[in-house]
Amino acid sequence: MKIGLIRASLPSYFPNKHGVWEAAREGLGALCDAEKAQLFVVPEIPMDARDTLHALEACRVEGVDFVLLLHGGFSMGDVARTVAASEFRCGFWSVPEPVRTGDVQLNNFVSLNMSMSIARQVRDLTARPVQWYHGAPHSPALLNRMRNTFRAIKAARAMDGARIGVIGGLAMTFYNMEVSTSELRTRLGVEVAHHDLHELTGRMAALDDDTVAAEVALMANAAQIDGVSDAQMALTGRASLALRAMAKDGGYDALAASDWPALQADPGMHPGAAFSWLEEAHGLPVASEGDVLGAITQLVAKSLTGRVGYLLDMTEPDLDAGQLLMWHGGGGPLYLADGNRAKWVNHPMIGRGTEEGPIYGAISDLVFRDGPVSVFRIARNASALFTMGAEVSGRDPSGFAGCRGWLEQFSVDGEAASLEDVVATIMAHGLEHHFVLIPGDHLAALAEFGAWTGMEALGKRPMRGHLDARDFT
Repeated sequence: MKIGLIRASLPSYFPNKHGVWEAAREGLGALCDAEKAQLFVVPEIPMDARDTLHALEACRVEGVDFVLLLHGGFSMGDVARTVAASEFRCGFWSVPEPVRTGDVQLNNFVSLNMSMSIARQVRDLTARPVQWYHGAPHSPALLNRMRNTFRAIKAARAMDGARIGVIGGLAMTFYNMEVSTSELRTRLGVEVAHHDLHELTGRMAALDDDTVAAEVALMANAAQIDGVSDAQMALTGRASLALRAMAKDGGYDALAASDWPALQADPGMHPGAAFSWLEEAHGLPVASEGDVLGAITQLVAKSLTGRVGYLLDMTEPDLDAGQLLMWHGGGGPLYLADGNRAKWVNHPMIGRGTEEGPIYGAISDLVFRDGPVSVFRIARNASALFTMGAEVSGRDPSGFAGCRGWLEQFSVDGEAASLEDVVATIMAHGLEHHFVLIPGDHLAALAEFGAWTGMEALGKRPMRGHLDARDFT
C-alpha cells in the first residue's frame, strides 16, 4: 500500500520555520514502515487548483492508494476542494500551533475546518468519506488514528481483484447465504467463480498414496489424531491437497466449499479438518457450506491480522450467565487453542444415530485461549457490516466438540451491549449465521473499513419485552 502526502500552506504562514514538514515526514514515515506501507511525498507545495491537479497526477503515476493533505499552514480552499473531488480515498490533517500567544503562526486548524466543510460540497461523504486528523506528527493518539485508517484501506484494497472459488455451490437449505456476484464485483471488486464438486472428488482420487501420507504426517505433527481412522485421515489429506491445488490453479484468495451432504455420499467423509489445515498451515480461508460472504469476511480478517480467522456460529446463548458459546463443527485454524492444544477428532454430528456412527471425516477440536476478540461479518451483498467486541472467558465444561469458546463483555458497533442485546441485534438484522472471530481488538479498523467501502454499520438493537418494527432495518 502506498500513502501520498501533499503538503499545503500559503507562503505567509510558517510550516518551514517550525519544522512541520520535516516532523510530518519522520512521523508518517515511521508509521508507514510499521504498517508495511510506502510513503510518497509530492515534491511541490500546491497553492491553487491547477497545482493540486498536478500533485494528484503525480500520486496516480506513483500508484498511491490514500492521499493525505497536510495543512502545514493556512491553505487555499481550492486545494482541498480539488483533492476531495478526486477519485482518491483521502484525509485532511492539521498540526497544533507551535505557540499559543502573540501572532498566530499556522492557523491550520481553521483551514482543516474549512476544508472538511468544502469536501461536503463536492463529495458524498456517506459513500466516499474523507477522514480528518489533528495532532502532532509523533502524537500516539494521532498515529493510532492514522494506523486504523491505513489498516482499513489496506483491507479494502485487498478486496479489489480478490478471487473466491466456490466448490459445489451453496449447501442445501442455507438460503440466507445466497449472494449476488454482480453486486460483490461492483461494491468490492471481488470476483467469484464456480466449480462442480466432482472436480474436487476427481482430484482427490487422482492423488498418489505417498503424497497423501506425507500430508497426513504434517497434520499429525501439528495436532494429535484422536480416534480418527487411517482411512478418514487419508481422505482428509486428499481433500486438503486437492483444495489447495484448485485454489492455486484458479488464482483464488479464498474458497467457499459445500462440505455436506454430497461429500458424505462420495467419497464418504467431511472435509472440516482439511479446511482447518489449509487455514492453519497455508493461510487459505475456506468457508464451509458455500458461504461466499463468509470467505470475503475471512479475507478482511487476514488483512488485519495476517492470519485466517475463525468462521463460527453463535451456538448457545447462556442468558443466565451472560455468556455466549461461539462454535463450529467444521474447519478453523489451530493457533488460538488454549494450553490443552488442538486435536483431530471424528466429526461429532454427521452419522450419529446410525449403525456406523460419526465416522464421516475429521474436524479440529480446540478451546480458545482467554483474551479480547473481535467478531464481525460482511452482510447483505457486501452493503453492510456487523462488528462486535467481546472477551473469551474459560468455562468448564468448555462447550461442544469443535472450535469453540465462551464469550462475555460485549459491545456492538462500539456500544456496550448485554448478551440479550446481542441476541436481539442478530435477530433484528437477520444476520447470516456465520461470523468471523479474530484475537485482539480490531473494531476501530473494522469500522473504518466499513466506512471506506460504503457499508452500512449494523448497530445495536436492544432487547425488548415486545415487538418493535423499528428494530428491523
